Amino acid sequence: MTVLRSLLFVPGDSDRKLQKGREAGADALILDLEDSVASELKSAARARVAQFLGAHAPAGRRSQLWVRINALDSGLASADLAATAAQAPDGIVLPKAAGAEDVLKVSRELEALEARHGIPVGAIKVLPIATETPLAVFRLRSYAETRLERLLGITWGAEDLATAIGASSSRDAAGAWQPTFQLVRSLALLAARAAAVQPIDTLYVDFRDEAGLRAASRASRADGFTGRLAIHPAQVAAINESYLPSAEEIAQARRIIAAFAASPGSGSVGLDGRMIDIPHLKQAQALLALVAAKTA
Repeated sequence: MTVLRSLLFVPGDSDRKLQKGREAGADALILDLEDSVASELKSAARARVAQFLGAHAPAGRRSQLWVRINALDSGLASADLAATAAQAPDGIVLPKAAGAEDVLKVSRELEALEARHGIPVGAIKVLPIATETPLAVFRLRSYAETRLERLLGITWGAEDLATAIGASSSRDAAGAWQPTFQLVRSLALLAARAAAVQPIDTLYVDFRDEAGLRAASRASRADGFTGRLAIHPAQVAAINESYLPSAEEIAQARRIIAAFAASPGSGSVGLDGRMIDIPHLKQAQALLALVAAKTA
């Protein structure tokens, strides 16, 4: 499965922004029907997104096309799915997800819609925003405990959670995550890894701060995240580059693999004065596989 580094939100009610997003070079566009669309424009946005999907068949897409539907308790989610699933989006972003059961609810609706429109069952994946309420945080383990064949990854959000818990800010004066949000971020990462899906980091909201975005994204990849959400086309290139290994990392991975190849059957080998073992080999192989997938 393709690893998504950059997932760019694009308001679903603007033809201009949809076209600009398509040219941004993101691994995935998230055509948004939720937060960026005013209530009175929801219906028009739904039709516009369906039209955009229909105009860009899966085989010819530069970026994957995902749709962020409205929350399940909004009364709008089923209509969002019915209008857009017929056009075979690559996936659905599920906001305010309360746990695995919400993914199952969406999956059941998608299965019926896929069958109705001749789309292979299971083709449309699901990405929950899994931490937007306090209860959702406690249910993160459910993603690993439930069979969720459509689950591509898990991402997290801070702003809705801050509102829900009455926090005045999710970050401290220096810009670092407050302790509660540090914890939630780590739990989302662990939940994704436990479920064997992609952990996708949240937005970096200052789209003018490219240096800060690059630093945060490199740290995010070092923590174990495979990509992040983006809020502006200007962020895409920095995110794509930051979630690929550096030349030095690639060279080191090749040296690790070569060292094990030179000692077949060994569980550990010496390299540069230190012992490395099988977990290091697996990391090196995964790193080179990612590079190969993104440069093919």
